[in-house]
Amino acid sequence: MEFDRALIVRPEWLEMILDGFKPWEMRSRRVSIRGVIGLIEAGSGLIRGQANLIDSLEPLSVAEFRKNVNKHKIPYRGCEHLAEKWNFPWVLDNAKRFETPIRYRHPKGAVTWVRITPGILIDATLG
Repeated sequence: MEFDRALIVRPEWLEMILDGFKPWEMRSRRVSIRGVIGLIEAGSGLIRGQANLIDSLEPLSVAEFRKNVNKHKIPYRGCEHLAEKWNFPWVLDNAKRFETPIRYRHPKGAVTWVRITPGILIDATLG
């Protein structure tokens, strides 16, 4: 395993990331973390894959949000309100789906990130 932290992503977005169709994960703030990160399916207790977090871009204007649907996959129509809060693209590259997801113990209060610390993985031989 190449990472020491994992990003929690809703299932519908995670599938697109792991399938290589969604290079931007939209968030409400910048991130300074770079490098390989784990990708957790929200609510599952599973690390489903990994990706390289290569950049955190400036917030998109509403017009830029609309123009870049092909990268973030959030349909603009009916989601205009999302463009106002979830406007920071976190740029992912080289996403890989694990053949067997890694089970982990979800720490209380973890909403965006999970630190991969000793004892958090249920079966570290998987993945």
